[in-house]
Amino acid sequence: MAADPAPAPLAPPDYDPHANAGVEWPTWGVCLAIYGGWLGALSWYRQDASMWALMLIVVLAAWYMSLQHELVHGHPTRHAWLNRALGLLPIAVWYPFDIYRSSHLAHHRDEVLTYPGQDPESNYLDPEDFASRNAPLRFLLRAQRTALGRFCITPAFAIFHLLRPLSHAAYWKSPRMRWTWAQHTLLLVLLLWAVQRYAGISPGLYLALSYVCLGLAFMRSFYEHRPAADPQHRIVINEAGLLWRLLYLNNNYHAVHHAQAKLAWYRIPTLYRAHRDYFLHRNGGYLLYGYIAFFARHALRPLDTPGQQTRDLPPEHRHLA
Repeated sequence: MAADPAPAPLAPPDYDPHANAGVEWPTWGVCLAIYGGWLGALSWYRQDASMWALMLIVVLAAWYMSLQHELVHGHPTRHAWLNRALGLLPIAVWYPFDIYRSSHLAHHRDEVLTYPGQDPESNYLDPEDFASRNAPLRFLLRAQRTALGRFCITPAFAIFHLLRPLSHAAYWKSPRMRWTWAQHTLLLVLLLWAVQRYAGISPGLYLALSYVCLGLAFMRSFYEHRPAADPQHRIVINEAGLLWRLLYLNNNYHAVHHAQAKLAWYRIPTLYRAHRDYFLHRNGGYLLYGYIAFFARHALRPLDTPGQQTRDLPPEHRHLA
C-alpha cells in the first residue's frame, strides 16, 4: 500500500502591509485616548487624590510605551518626524525616544535574537558569564525569570543598564547622544514640574508610578523570546485576551510582528487568523494561551535560567527553550 504523500509545505501569506492603509484612524484614536486619558487622570487626582487615578496613570503610561513601539515602526503616518514628535513626551519617564528607537530596531535582527550583547532586548547571559557573577547577583537574575521578579526587579535592571553609560566620558562624545539626552531631560523636568503644579503629584511619586509602569510593560516580554537554533522558533505567539491585546497593541502576536514589522497593530489579528497554521509552523509551535494563567504558573517558579546557551544550539535543543 502506497504511503500517504507528504503534506505540501505551508506558503507564506501574500500580503502587502501598506495595502489600503489610508489614514490610520485606530492608531490616531489610541494617541488621543492616551494623551486625553493621561490629562484626565491628572485632573481626577487633582480633585480628590484618588489612588484609582494613580493606577490609571500607570496603565496609560504602559499603553504609551506600546504606542511608542508603533511610532518606531512607522505609524500612524509615513512622516518619521511626526511619528517621533508623537512619542517624545516622557510620560513613561525613562527611555528617550531616539535611544529606544535605535535599540528596538537593532532587536529586529532575527538572526541574533536572544544573543547577549547583540540583541539589546535579550533576557539571557552566556552560561560562563552568568556563572562568573557573584551569588547575590545570580539570585536577582534568576528571580527575574519569575513573573513577580519580572514585574518588581526587571525595571531596576533596565534603568541601571540605561543610565550606566552616562558615567562614561566616551558616551558624551557623540553630539547626537548629547542632544538626545538634553532634549529628554528638559522635557522630563518640564513634565514633572507641570504634573506637580497642576495635579499635586510630586516628582518622587511620579517616578514611583513610572517604575510600576515599566513592570507592567515588561510583563509582555517576559517570555517573548526563547533560545532556539532556528531564529523563527525564538519568537512567541500569545493568544491573549482583548484587554491585554489592546494594552500591548497586539504585540502579543509577536511572531507575526517580526514577520511583518511594518504592519499596523490593528491589522495583525486579521493576518494571524487567516494564516494561523503558517505562523505556528514558522515559529515551531511556540504558542502561549494568554497571560494570566502563565503569570500565575510562574509567579514564584522560574521559567528558565538566565544562563542559557543561545548560540549554535546542538540539534537536540533545536525546538526547545
